[in-house]
Amino acid sequence: MRFTVVTYGTEGDSRPLVGLCRGLLNAGHEVQFFADRSTLAVAQAQGICFHALSGDMKATVGPEGALSKLMRKGGDVTQLAKAVALIADENTVEWMREITTQAQSSDAILFSGIASYVGLSVAEYLRIPAIGLGLWPMSPTRAFLSPLLPPWQMPGWLNLLSHHAANALMWWSFRKRINEARREVCGQMSRQQMWRDYPVLYGVSRYLIQQPADWPEMWKICGAWFVDSEAWEPPATLAEFLDAGEPPIYVGFGSMAEFNQKKFLAAIIEAVAGRRALFYPGWSGINPVELPGNFHVVGDTPHHWLFPRTSMVIHHGGAGTSHTASRAGVPSVVIPFAGDQFFWADKLASAGIAPKYAHHTKINARKLSSMIDFAAKPEVVGRAKALGVAMAQEDGVACAVHYIEKHMTEVF
Repeated sequence: MRFTVVTYGTEGDSRPLVGLCRGLLNAGHEVQFFADRSTLAVAQAQGICFHALSGDMKATVGPEGALSKLMRKGGDVTQLAKAVALIADENTVEWMREITTQAQSSDAILFSGIASYVGLSVAEYLRIPAIGLGLWPMSPTRAFLSPLLPPWQMPGWLNLLSHHAANALMWWSFRKRINEARREVCGQMSRQQMWRDYPVLYGVSRYLIQQPADWPEMWKICGAWFVDSEAWEPPATLAEFLDAGEPPIYVGFGSMAEFNQKKFLAAIIEAVAGRRALFYPGWSGINPVELPGNFHVVGDTPHHWLFPRTSMVIHHGGAGTSHTASRAGVPSVVIPFAGDQFFWADKLASAGIAPKYAHHTKINARKLSSMIDFAAKPEVVGRAKALGVAMAQEDGVACAVHYIEKHMTEVF
């Protein structure tokens, strides 16, 4: 079968889908993958046909980008919906045209992230099945609040309501531009209601989130999706640093940017004082020249290779980083910025492998030092190792491929 896989977001949002694409290829299917250009290298390394969608995700978190204010100050689900809708507003027509042109011979559209409504519209236009792919659970349930809301403990009916409300807000924020693109590119009628009855597969570990009992069969927690371990040789300086002492603390915040770098860096330096540490600048804009000698700066380094060689991972709580750190069997210290990061921070703390999170605007040296001390406790380290062993037995990609093939057999 021929699949078109569509997403838009940072590399952390897209990399798990690269793993799924590779799994589909291994199962004998044809796959083309549409995503932001930042995922090009990892997709090509896996032999996946890649198309870069219009837009520049890195620019969206820059000073004038749609996500800059959200990164600086945080925000609620309303502000998040507005911010991501701005990204779509700039690119929806182009995305619709790019995907429609290339997907003419596809048997199904698999979609995720900000490009979801585009993927659904293209599938509708081509009259082929659409299958959702998620890195956090957005399908309504009574089991927990929407991941886009603060992780409070609420009664089941409010949990269920929160999902419907968050999903409706997202649709309301995207609807106008999606309908314009539907009319302009595909000649489709406008949609007033969001799509509802389609399967969704989640690349989420069942050791962090159990399958909700109230979900129908078409919504499935599969296990996390990882890119197969590609051969990678570390730079000599990194190998020497790792060999020179105890496993270091990893500090990195991926694509997070536009926060108070000076204050943040000062807190990190003071809290980590006396410990060996790796620092990944990512898109943060932090100048690593200011770091003291106990830090070693790294460039783009495969997390699946690096994290097992660390003592803990200090990160932003993205779904991909949270799962990779957990699978590596090391504790996390989570400093979330926006969106579902608070959800994952709470899940890692609930699993006993991370301290209670602290919002990036609230972090200081004393707080961060306390969080590091918690993550270094022998019992926390032990729980992290046990969870890593368990997660290593999951094969989320195989599970997802099975359900995709099963669904396609049923609809044809």
